[in-house]
Amino acid sequence: MTGIDPAPAASTAAAQDAAVSLLEDVRAQLAALDLPLDLPGVDAARTTAASSLEQLDDYILPRYRSLDAPLLAVVGGSTGAGKSTLVNGLVGHPVTRSGAIRPTTRQPILLHHPQDAPWFTSSRVLPTLHRVRSELVKDHVPASRAGVAPDASAMQSLVLVPDPSVPKGVALLDAPDVDSVSDDNRQLAAQLLAAADLWLFVTTANRYADAVPWKLLVDAASRDILVAVVLDRVPDGAEQEVGADLRAMLAHEGLADARLFVVPETRLDELGMLPPGTLGPITAWLAAIGADSAGRAEIARRTLTGTVRSLSGKLETLSQAALAQHESARQLADDVAAAFTDAAVRINRATSDGTLLRGEVLARWQDFVGTGDFFRALESGIGRVRDRIGAFFKGQPPPAVKVETAIETGLQAVIVDQAARACEDADQRWRADPAGRQLLGAEDLSGVTEDFSAQVAGEIRAWQSDVLNLIRTEGAAKRSQARWLSFGVNGLGVILMIVVFSFTGGLTGIEVGIAGGTAVVGQKLLEAIFGEDAVRRLANEARQSLQDRSTGLLAGQRQRFLERIGPPPAEAPAQLLAALSGQLATLGARA
Repeated sequence: MTGIDPAPAASTAAAQDAAVSLLEDVRAQLAALDLPLDLPGVDAARTTAASSLEQLDDYILPRYRSLDAPLLAVVGGSTGAGKSTLVNGLVGHPVTRSGAIRPTTRQPILLHHPQDAPWFTSSRVLPTLHRVRSELVKDHVPASRAGVAPDASAMQSLVLVPDPSVPKGVALLDAPDVDSVSDDNRQLAAQLLAAADLWLFVTTANRYADAVPWKLLVDAASRDILVAVVLDRVPDGAEQEVGADLRAMLAHEGLADARLFVVPETRLDELGMLPPGTLGPITAWLAAIGADSAGRAEIARRTLTGTVRSLSGKLETLSQAALAQHESARQLADDVAAAFTDAAVRINRATSDGTLLRGEVLARWQDFVGTGDFFRALESGIGRVRDRIGAFFKGQPPPAVKVETAIETGLQAVIVDQAARACEDADQRWRADPAGRQLLGAEDLSGVTEDFSAQVAGEIRAWQSDVLNLIRTEGAAKRSQARWLSFGVNGLGVILMIVVFSFTGGLTGIEVGIAGGTAVVGQKLLEAIFGEDAVRRLANEARQSLQDRSTGLLAGQRQRFLERIGPPPAEAPAQLLAALSGQLATLGARA
């Protein structure tokens, strides 16, 4: 007894499982793909992504998982081409509505042999369409088993009609018009045609050159799908001329091997039926396909191979679209970062080069230290400076709070002004970019938020509190607290703030002599109390605290822009889609 070698079957099953796994990876990437930015060509890319995902669910994955399932023959065509009349004629009785009111096919009807019902009652194919199971009643019009007429539900349903007149192994699906006045109808027609194993494309002698059907036929050629074209309502004597012209057009678009069936112009009976025998060649062709299991498998493989190959090309296009999104989002984010980085640099410069030691801050600082005493004391050495200032402080404490207030006001003006400049700069950069304009819409982000000034004031006061805490902490570590306590925490804190601002690159003329000189004396005083290294450390810590707080304030204004981008589109999806495109091309070559 000779056994059957299971190895080839096991190898085929493994290859099929690997193909399904790859296609599921593709599906996951398409489902996660986000193209939020309004870039050139993005609408087409979004449509391609949605239709590709739909085709994976409706056709590619179901067909790979069930290679032996019946073929789905979708009957499609232009408005009024006679699709419903054709379907009725193929089964020999009325099963779908035909007439002058458009759209006629408001709900797709799928006719199948009763023994093929399990293949279509599940969500194996076209899973997003709700099933309405119907049966033929005595006048041959489908009626819902649930008691609902087929037209009662929305377009997102599929009426299943078992009919023994349909060849086993082939199902007929009457699709809406591809050029319907209804957007929903057109979209559904495209979805159904993308889920087909083969097409019965119906056109007429008057409309066979229309643009919309040919766009779909060109897509069919790219998928290498089996197409039969039904040329309907051909006037007597025009068959040769019209048929030859249509064949030439088909050959030009890569459909030279498409079957062409010519249906003469004929009067319909009272039920809207064609005379018996009119569709004999088409009926015989479908019956032959149904009877030939090997031929059906070849048709399924051919369409599947072409569809996967077509999907590979679409993934390459989507990879480029995803990469463009990533680069555009990065550029928009870089524009915002550049505007606010420049603002941070200007703020840091203004708070370290003496720019703040002007106007009101300078006046209050002079009031605080008593300029004359400072410079007279400077001639006698730092010890006498400390003694004189200490005595001066103990006699009548100078208005340190007024200096703090002046610093707050001056520093607030600098930060608010620079933040406003950054917002204006970022807004202008975005409005020069199509994607940026789309994200901004009608909203004006060229200025700071209404509460920003108050936020800045609060952060400055918090920074001043940080400086005083630095003084307290450093003083507590000294053996003798009397020396620094004699000057007061607020007094020494104000001096440290001035030291932070006192790099005098921004001062000129008399201001250098007054503000710069007194700031140097203040620094020497702090060094006499805490030591040179400690003062350097305290100044650096105070400066860093100010920079951190101003950076945080700018970040809040910057975030108003960045949140419109959302999480930046990663570069990885583009790379994955490109890689999957290559794998699909290989899969399509051997499917």
